[in-house]
Amino acid sequence: MMRGGRRHETNSIYSMVSCSDLTPGSLEVWVDLPDEIKYDPSLAPFKQLYEQHHGKLETVTSKAEGDRTIFNGKATDNLALDNHAGRDVIAKDCEISRLTEPNKQTEEKKIRSKKKKQIDRALRVFKLGALVACWVLLTVSLLLNMETSDVVLHTAIEAGHVKEYELSPASDRVKVLVTLTGPFEETVTNETGNLLHLWLRKGSTDGSGFEQNSTIWTVHLKADDVMDFAPSVSDSRVLELEQRIEAEATVDRNRTHHLNSTRLMMQDKNFYVEVGGNDTKVALCLSSTSNNTVPITVSYHLDPISEEDGIIYATLLLCCLYILIIFEIVNRTIAALLSSSLGIAVLALGGARPSLPELVSWLDVETLLLLFSMMVLVAILAETGLFDYLAVVAFEVTGGRTWPLINCLCFFTAFFSTFLDNVTTVLLMTPVTIRLCEVMQLNPVPVLMSMVIFSNVGGAATPVGDPPNVIIASHPSILQENINFTNFTLHMGLGILLVAAQTYVQLRYMFRDMNKLRHTVPRDIQEMRQEIAVWRRAAASLASYSRDEDIVRRALEKKVQKLHVTLLKREAGSGKSKSDPLFCSTLAQMKQKYRIRDKQLLIKSIVCVAFVVIVFFLHAIPELQRLSLGWTALLGAILLLLLAERDDLEPILARVEWSTLLFFAALFVLMEVLSKLGLISWIGKITESLILKVGEESRLTVALMLVLWVSGIASAFVDNIPLTTMMVRVTAALSAPGGLELPLAPLAWALSFGACLGGNGTLIGASANVVCAGVAEQHGYRFTFMQYLKIGFPIMIGNLLVASVYLIFCHTVFNWH
Repeated sequence: MMRGGRRHETNSIYSMVSCSDLTPGSLEVWVDLPDEIKYDPSLAPFKQLYEQHHGKLETVTSKAEGDRTIFNGKATDNLALDNHAGRDVIAKDCEISRLTEPNKQTEEKKIRSKKKKQIDRALRVFKLGALVACWVLLTVSLLLNMETSDVVLHTAIEAGHVKEYELSPASDRVKVLVTLTGPFEETVTNETGNLLHLWLRKGSTDGSGFEQNSTIWTVHLKADDVMDFAPSVSDSRVLELEQRIEAEATVDRNRTHHLNSTRLMMQDKNFYVEVGGNDTKVALCLSSTSNNTVPITVSYHLDPISEEDGIIYATLLLCCLYILIIFEIVNRTIAALLSSSLGIAVLALGGARPSLPELVSWLDVETLLLLFSMMVLVAILAETGLFDYLAVVAFEVTGGRTWPLINCLCFFTAFFSTFLDNVTTVLLMTPVTIRLCEVMQLNPVPVLMSMVIFSNVGGAATPVGDPPNVIIASHPSILQENINFTNFTLHMGLGILLVAAQTYVQLRYMFRDMNKLRHTVPRDIQEMRQEIAVWRRAAASLASYSRDEDIVRRALEKKVQKLHVTLLKREAGSGKSKSDPLFCSTLAQMKQKYRIRDKQLLIKSIVCVAFVVIVFFLHAIPELQRLSLGWTALLGAILLLLLAERDDLEPILARVEWSTLLFFAALFVLMEVLSKLGLISWIGKITESLILKVGEESRLTVALMLVLWVSGIASAFVDNIPLTTMMVRVTAALSAPGGLELPLAPLAWALSFGACLGGNGTLIGASANVVCAGVAEQHGYRFTFMQYLKIGFPIMIGNLLVASVYLIFCHTVFNWH
């Protein structure tokens, strides 16, 4: 141990103490030090001066007397060794005393262990009981409720006429979820244009009795000259007729509308007119103010779950998913399956059990196809040994230093994610990162988390880097604003550079203790820590009030400081260099062990991956968007399977992360359930209502912050694809001429920052996070939800803060838009 320390300090041994400072008393203090301290090269001036006056100093070991130091033929006891011997005697006495006393601690441990086993057994029984109860609920709900589908009707509304469709409600309280599809305006530009009115009416069948009408739902139609062959737009609304004990007269008339000369005037509130009779019927009524005949498609569902109840159920389902994942009650894939199944049970109990084809339609097949195809490509590419070879190259280029290597991995991940899909980038980079961490005795988990965070950051820079950006950039209202690939990347790219810098600084601070990045502490670092501890104990044993002892103590403290600096360099990885024999031997072993195993297959794989990458780049050109990302990856995987000439596909398919694909499928179903229960639309409504509460001069700033933070926080806990689909409509409505008339471009960029960077918050916040966790688990490195949350959520908060400052600076201060 000490030889290693002396080897590093031989060039500066005389810097610890000057010969002119030595006194006879300090030499006596030096003689009493332990041999391992006394003979260190850094204290050589003491030895030289002593030998000049007292002759050569030697050490002789005697079994009877222990170590004795010889000065000019005279023996003197080594006081330090005597001190050690005395401590050993005391320790032995303590040991005998401990053995003679009753072993109370052992008995207490046995009692605690027994209680712990009982608690664990009770928790296990409770967990199984709760999970089986959920299964029973799902089974009963499916047995008692048939599959339901909305009734789809096609009709045409003529000017001046009222169309009626009779309904058959099961109770006196009538509630209907109505979905209309027709030539409607997506954004309202003129409140006085053509309108379509829809309401429920309840009255007697013979014309005698009371009549009750629901609130009117008004939909804006296309202009008469562009209605023919206009694109279809869908909208939904719940219409409700409250049950009343007795008829009432018209209450609180706010506005009236003439339907025809024989019809009643209606208003916003429910109203009743007493005309006698008991037999009643409920009808869905439609009328139009357009001069043309309006063709529409109507679908309805009776007795849907109320919005308030739906939000409560959706929140409970989301909490159920996170409790199962956070506390690791079950595997995360089983947790997603159970939560999505409970969501289906809730819909079934509410009378809206989806059919199996409808359930399959909820899956984002495009994303699943992309993941599967890229997994096949990576599985075949791994057989060539390319990832191991890249690990060797990165190790050689960075000189085996820890932070330069991590910087290199994070930089390339962020760079590739700007032009490739970040899921693809993570699939390619995860095996390389794991191999490098294994070679350098690093814990791959924190390095992988850092890498995937930079993947999400880099993916936000371009319209093709992350799925939310694809949704935003392809929305019709965004395209009308002339937001193309160039200006989108320019604006987002500048902000992402600031976010990347903040992310790097924050990660360096969070991992300032290098022990967090290591599986086990390397042997040389352990030896150096032990050496520092020995020198510190020797320095602490000397008093500072004696000048002689103070000279020796200051020399020892200088040695401790130099060793500490050397230790920090080694822990940071900067102590190694390409001339270090240890590094050279490790690199030689890696080059011999990790080689390209199949060059022909490597060439074929590079051709197929190049095809996929080139077509991915072509997606930036709107005229060349003929193949989706999923189809592109599938074509590349099929080509590689053909070129690889494999008779047996089992080894390749065994490397596909089926659990990850199943997790995504279950998550897509759960997100659609949450959407049907109204949670996602409720978030959008809250955002819009908050913006309306501030003055017009502050609305843009408030809108930017709300869109950014709402989408960012929500994206951390729900899938950002359906959230972005909903929020992009909210931003379009905020910028509509008939609405708040806010500029659309800054709102779109705020949504992009929030949806993409919010994925860093939790393990299931972004697709790349889940894919990285799945690949790492396949390699034997598992990181939990809480492990990622401790790193990712503070990073996400920092990202959103930097994005907030950037958006306010660009659009509130300088009005870049």
